[in-house]
Amino acid sequence: MRAALAGDADAYRQFLISVTPYVRAVARHRCRIMGAPDSEAEDVVQEVLLAVHLKRDTWDQSRPIGPWIVAIVRNKLIDALRRRPRQASIPIDDVMDTLAQGEPETDLSAHEIDVLVGQLKTQQQAIVRSISINGASVRQTADRFHMSEGAVRVALHRALKTLADLYRKRTL
Repeated sequence: MRAALAGDADAYRQFLISVTPYVRAVARHRCRIMGAPDSEAEDVVQEVLLAVHLKRDTWDQSRPIGPWIVAIVRNKLIDALRRRPRQASIPIDDVMDTLAQGEPETDLSAHEIDVLVGQLKTQQQAIVRSISINGASVRQTADRFHMSEGAVRVALHRALKTLADLYRKRTL
């Protein structure tokens, strides 16, 4: 890399060829540690090589190049993980018993549920009845009450939190 920074194009090409397996190994190792698929490693390798090319002038020649490259790998992997949507993966065997159980048993009668819902603010009652009891979608409920979908979601969330608090107080 020192020769490449001095203008030796052949040295730079040889540096990239020789450092690529090291970058790939570090990227794969970091992917395994961070729970990313191995397929993510090759994208990280490409991004690291590009970053090395673009930022090669920032490397302090008085220091070893390995830690500088490892830092770039770490940062590029973190960037890649941030761009990736978060997904939970649960084997179906782990939840089969839960799925087979059907509706959970409730110790509340329809009348008791109605009494709890009746303690909510009027608008919250209407939203809970529309979505949670009648099965309407958020969009349908928003259209019905002339609200934005976001406002319906917020109101529903607050109403359900209040209902949970009311239920806990009732069972104490």
